[in-house]
Amino acid sequence: MIGSGYRAPWFAAALAALACMAGRADAAQCGNTAAGFESWKREFSDEARGRASAASLAALMGTTYSTATISADRGQKSFKLSLDQFLAKRGGNTIVSRGRALKAKNAALFDQIEQRYGVPPGPLLAIWGMETGFGAVTGNVNTLSAVATLAYDCRRSAYFTDQLYAALTLVDRGVLNAGTRGAAHGEVGHTQFLPKNVLTYGVGGSLDNSSNALNSTANFLKGHGWRAGAGYQPGEPNFAAIQGWNAASVYQRAIALLGQRIDGQ
Repeated sequence: MIGSGYRAPWFAAALAALACMAGRADAAQCGNTAAGFESWKREFSDEARGRASAASLAALMGTTYSTATISADRGQKSFKLSLDQFLAKRGGNTIVSRGRALKAKNAALFDQIEQRYGVPPGPLLAIWGMETGFGAVTGNVNTLSAVATLAYDCRRSAYFTDQLYAALTLVDRGVLNAGTRGAAHGEVGHTQFLPKNVLTYGVGGSLDNSSNALNSTANFLKGHGWRAGAGYQPGEPNFAAIQGWNAASVYQRAIALLGQRIDGQ
């Protein structure tokens, strides 16, 4: 007879499997088509009660499945280009030319940012130009619908579930609302912050204001280890902070190169 203090290996494995099944049963079920989105919203809202307010969950229930978001998520082919091809596609020479002009025009702002965060103008202007053409194109996709769609979508559900909770918090704070529009993955503002980054690194209010966006971007880089006065090219200390901005290697190298050219190095 097996004593009460002993559990055979098969028994422990069975308990673990049951616990896993229970966790899955309690979780809102992801999906890869629009068909289950409305059910998922109801399941997610039930789970989120107590963690998100009734007002923010009401905003969530008003979202729709964003086919534009899914199309963009599945079609990020430019990240597979060579660096030269990528820069040509993104208009690298134009970004450098316009970046230098904006650096001169807003010298006091960039001096203040560098004094506070240690980040020089070049990489900030490179990011600004790459992300939105210096604020010209910030996106026209409903932000809450984009983030909710990606939280429901099975490909990166866990990552965007965190972003969705952050977005609901921003709704409560009045930073986002049911009508906010931005890029296809839920990024907002001049430098395209995801909701969780708005919460963590956002400075000064709305990132639709270029000064706030640039300060927030510098704060992001500092929060990812930026050291004042250190280099930011591949292999140099601050390149790791640029890597924190975007996971695509070609994007990282483009920011570093364009930033260097804007700074006149």
